[in-house]
Amino acid sequence: MDLELLLELLAIFVLILCSGFFSSSETGLTAVSRARIFQLVKEGNKRAAVVSKLRKEKESFIGAILLGNNLVNILASALATSFAINMWGEVGVVYATIAMTVLVLIFAEVLPKTYAIKRSEKVSLAVAPIIALCVRLFSPVTMAVKWFITKIFAVFGIDVSDENALLSATDMLRGTIEMHHREGQMEKHDRDMLDGILELEQIEVEEVMVHRKQVEWLDVDADIAELIDTAINSPHSRLPIYEGEYTNIIGILHLKTLLQLIHKKGRSNITHNNIRAILIKPWFIPSTTSLKDQLYAFRQKRQHFALVVDEYGDLQGIITLEDVIEEIVGEIDDEHDTVAINGIVELSDNIWMVEGNVGIRDLNRHMDWELPDEEANTIAGLVLQEARDIPKKGEMFEINNFQFTVDGRTPTQITRVRIEQLEIPQDEE
Repeated sequence: MDLELLLELLAIFVLILCSGFFSSSETGLTAVSRARIFQLVKEGNKRAAVVSKLRKEKESFIGAILLGNNLVNILASALATSFAINMWGEVGVVYATIAMTVLVLIFAEVLPKTYAIKRSEKVSLAVAPIIALCVRLFSPVTMAVKWFITKIFAVFGIDVSDENALLSATDMLRGTIEMHHREGQMEKHDRDMLDGILELEQIEVEEVMVHRKQVEWLDVDADIAELIDTAINSPHSRLPIYEGEYTNIIGILHLKTLLQLIHKKGRSNITHNNIRAILIKPWFIPSTTSLKDQLYAFRQKRQHFALVVDEYGDLQGIITLEDVIEEIVGEIDDEHDTVAINGIVELSDNIWMVEGNVGIRDLNRHMDWELPDEEANTIAGLVLQEARDIPKKGEMFEINNFQFTVDGRTPTQITRVRIEQLEIPQDEE
């Protein structure tokens, strides 16, 4: 074998190594954790800064890698074919094709990409400066190719610059969280907490507020002894006080302030004017406020209690800081709460009795269900939406593989619903 043929073999070997380099670079740079790279950039790692810049211009670096990879693969195949023809004649084309397919598949694709997946951070940091140089060198070609491809897509009416087709960062996070939960890498409670944080901006206060029918009110003109007893025996630390009608809220009574007043003046010496003097000014918020905005508002105003009104100014209910936090961490029960307030009773396997005022979101989180909550906030509202009327006791409806049976009702509302989880067909699982 003469020197020329040996040089051809050496060149083929080097080109396969280059192909493996480009393959591992593509995998490493795309698979590396963005969060980890961001942390390294904050720590002052210069190579991490190059990786971050490349990832922001993903089309450019992928284009440069593909161009480089195709160049070395085609050149290696051409040299291998020339070498094989010189050694074995025309049949050498077949030998070169088989040999290059095996070599490229193993040493230029599978092996380097497998290593890059397992060591994505190490690989990405190592190759980043070289790939950045390739991007600059190949940029005229890659830009021309990109322009040409855009024009081809335009002929078929496809807009490849449509950003609406891309998932938002929030959607990507939700998908990642759900994937880790389904794979057993994240507990349900942790999944619910992270989902709760991501959803604060989409949830309005009217969806989680305590409705006015469930609020404990105090009449400022009631007998003083009765008013004090009601406040002290209440499980709540803050109570709205009205004058005349319950919709005419004049202030919020804080139990701690009331106890301080009792300690200072004596219970028998307290008058209605004393009660009025210690009331906190009521804070009214629109029902369409997002929980995220309301959480910031609670923190800014250093208050824990707000009254919710609709677009007409009619009182709808109340919301507290605890209500917002419970959307993140789940139900918070203290020594004054009772289990019955949950409103969910398990009758048997796959059958539950649920109070009509139980929130759909609370039920979904508690049971890990996926009942629709876009058009209704409570279980009663969901049934009313499905029935388009107030159904009679015993009427049944099927929603998302659940059978809802009206178990209790008044002339104007549904008070209790029996829910049975139906068997999911095998093909749907």
